[in-house]
Amino acid sequence: MAGGGIKPGIVYGATDEFGFYAVDQTMHVHDLHATILHLFGVDHTRLTYRFQGRDFRLTDVHGEVAKALLA
Repeated sequence: MAGGGIKPGIVYGATDEFGFYAVDQTMHVHDLHATILHLFGVDHTRLTYRFQGRDFRLTDVHGEVAKALLA
């Protein structure tokens, strides 16, 4: 994601001493997808498709753009 609108040289979050669990500033995969789509110029709330009578989104009903990562 370097050069794509993300702050240069940023470290987001932290893990435990073994690097196994996220302990600070955790990010859900829906938030990551929403942020990437925002960088592409796509509104993730409007990116829907209908399947078997239900509207689906890549970010489901969650997903918020992580503004702390944007330049």
